[in-house]
Amino acid sequence: MSRITHTFAALGERKALIPYITVGDPNLETTLALMHSMADNGADILELGVPFSDPMADGAVIQRAVERALAQNVSLRDVLDVVRRFRETNQKTPVVLMGYLNPIHKMGYETFAQAAAEAGVDGVLTVDSPIETIDTLQAALKSHGVDCIFLIAPTTTESRVQAIAERASGFVYYVSLKGVTGSAQLDTAAVAEKIAMLRQYISIPIGVGFGISDAASAAQIGAVADAVIVGSRIVREIENNTGNETAAVGALIHELKNAI
Repeated sequence: MSRITHTFAALGERKALIPYITVGDPNLETTLALMHSMADNGADILELGVPFSDPMADGAVIQRAVERALAQNVSLRDVLDVVRRFRETNQKTPVVLMGYLNPIHKMGYETFAQAAAEAGVDGVLTVDSPIETIDTLQAALKSHGVDCIFLIAPTTTESRVQAIAERASGFVYYVSLKGVTGSAQLDTAAVAEKIAMLRQYISIPIGVGFGISDAASAAQIGAVADAVIVGSRIVREIENNTGNETAAVGALIHELKNAI
């Protein structure tokens, strides 16, 4: 049983909190400290953004985080090294990498999958890899025991949901709105309706992200989803608390976890 599957099983009826940060924002040492702080304050799974020059699915807050990381030349190998260091003292909390295909393609799918597994990565989500083009990467990940996590959008058709359901492992990431990360147009009724349809086909947990910005919205999503995914709100906390990022993010994680 993978760490992700074990985590959801251990939670039972409780909902998972999955926070996102960009690796290297504001620097690699703080990223490592933030990972531990989030895990210690109630995060069930950690989602790490891999810095990339064209983060097309991300809003302004995460774009700025990516720019700060890239200004320090943070690479995919640096991301894997941070996970490796995290695993020196935390073998329990699953880690998912979220990013874009180009850095993985450049490293090579097999090389990346092996390195990710050895570092302690549990899942990989590539924003710009649809089911039609992901076979090679998914096969490499599967061969090394790493979950391949898929996005589903409000516009995804039922037939496509079925195709994703046949491939997905770990959990499925439902994008709650038509837009980029950090948007503030969350419609919980629409999310609940879509999740009801998804559950007809998807047997693994369903996490919901995009547009969740506070305890109230986290609680609303937690009522209908298996996991609440929060990104821009956490990255904004990092941006606004220079020198005190770890404590500020830890407090926010604690608040969000209590809400769900």
